Amino acid sequence: MNLPDPVALAIPAFIVLMIAELALGYFRLREVRYELKDTTASLIMGVGNLATGIPFIVVVYGMIRALYDIRLFDIGFQWWAFVAIFFAQDFCYYWFHRLSHEHRFWWAAHINHHSSQHYNLSTALRQTWTGNVAGTFIVYAPLPLLGFPPAMIAFSMGVSLVYQFWIHTEAIGRLPPPIEWFFNTPSHHRVHHATNPRYLDRNYAGILIIWDRMFGTFVPEDDSEPCRYGIVRQIATFNPIRIAFHEWVDMVRDARSAGNWRDALGFLYHAPGWRPDGSGRTSAVIRAEWLARKAGEPRANA
Repeated sequence: MNLPDPVALAIPAFIVLMIAELALGYFRLREVRYELKDTTASLIMGVGNLATGIPFIVVVYGMIRALYDIRLFDIGFQWWAFVAIFFAQDFCYYWFHRLSHEHRFWWAAHINHHSSQHYNLSTALRQTWTGNVAGTFIVYAPLPLLGFPPAMIAFSMGVSLVYQFWIHTEAIGRLPPPIEWFFNTPSHHRVHHATNPRYLDRNYAGILIIWDRMFGTFVPEDDSEPCRYGIVRQIATFNPIRIAFHEWVDMVRDARSAGNWRDALGFLYHAPGWRPDGSGRTSAVIRAEWLARKAGEPRANA
């Protein structure tokens, strides 16, 4: 069964929505911030993502096909299978996304998506050039093994990618509570892109925010604390090459400086910011320091 490519079909909508967002900002109807150099870098990163993905199509498809050949069940293209893979793929995405923040080797491939200090629809296009090299696609291995056809998997992943485009905006506030409770929204995803200690490494959802609620990684946007975007240590560059590879360079440098192989592997496996002597500022450390400061603050009515 041939299924359409959701991303290819959505490209015209991406362009229209970006123009609409720009217009909202231009006429001061919404708080929208664009910067030409930043947007250009994001667009180049998007094109680079497509170009670097082409050589891996055979590899990734080959892995999926090999696993599908030894599948546990014959699911096929039944109507309920599309419902099942919607949840299954989104669940896998949550763990791919979470692991990409919790382990530096995958973070090196994902950090570029967070490197912009602006938050608008062009940020959604700032995609990785090295995700396939890092092997992040392995998280989706259970899907063909369970019996979901490769074409259905590709379609589901495309739907997820298209959905996540529109949530990269400050032009949309909060949506009605039932939507905010079940689905990933601009409000939830702003939190994910923020560097505030309150928000660091939270809201990993693709389409459904229920996974974050289930696994304790959900934090709501707080109107009293606006999101500050980018990464903990801003790289302050619009050079796509540096954006794509700076963390790989830093990670290799740290690993080479390690005193032993265990610490060298630690720089690859542990959370970004980890140091063998415990002096590193990981997201957990930054959040703990923030909580300690908050606990020491006097009450407003004291």
